[in-house]
Amino acid sequence: MTFADQVIRFTRALRPPDIELPPGFAWLFPYDNPETLDALTAFYQKFYSDSGTRVFLFGINPGRFGAGVTGVPFTDPVRLETECGIPNSFVKKSELSAQFVWQFIHAYGGAQAFCREFYITSLSPLGFVRDGLNINYYDDRRLQQAATPFIVWNIRTQLEFGGRRDVALCMGEGQNYAYFQKINAIHGFFDKIIPLPHPRWVMQYRRKSMGDFVERYVDTLRLALAGR
Repeated sequence: MTFADQVIRFTRALRPPDIELPPGFAWLFPYDNPETLDALTAFYQKFYSDSGTRVFLFGINPGRFGAGVTGVPFTDPVRLETECGIPNSFVKKSELSAQFVWQFIHAYGGAQAFCREFYITSLSPLGFVRDGLNINYYDDRRLQQAATPFIVWNIRTQLEFGGRRDVALCMGEGQNYAYFQKINAIHGFFDKIIPLPHPRWVMQYRRKSMGDFVERYVDTLRLALAGR
């Protein structure tokens, strides 16, 4: 079974877990949309149809306008078509994080080169919404506590696809990294976790220096791949 087969099987079977979320919170679940399933299937079959091991990059949780539409983390409908060569009929709305992520993927050598060695996912494979807005799992302590068993299960399960255990990259140097370090200390998923600025933070607060952050990402990718 290829890496792609495992990702697709995992995602098609994914459902909101039987966890009681705090009042006002709801799961973001895009995988009941056949077009989303078709898009992610096309992506992973195109770029992950092998059995190689990969360095994992972990985001926070999917948002409404990237993976919440296409099913592919940090990939909006625009980048799915222009960067990945996968036509789609989604509304071509650009998403901030996707803009940055595909900048550093392009700088690394493009989708084929990046996907051959790396895999982007999130600590929680499903996102959260409150009052129609994206919510991070750590934005509410009750939500974080409720989601933790699901997050631990997700990391453990996805690593079986072919994840390297010596190193992982964390997209988010603040709360996402602190939480990831905490659960990694308990469960021993990785020998080392390297933090990187979150793409949305870069685009919102450091856009004028985006080129510097793209370079930092590419350098870190190469170091992680070399096991340094």
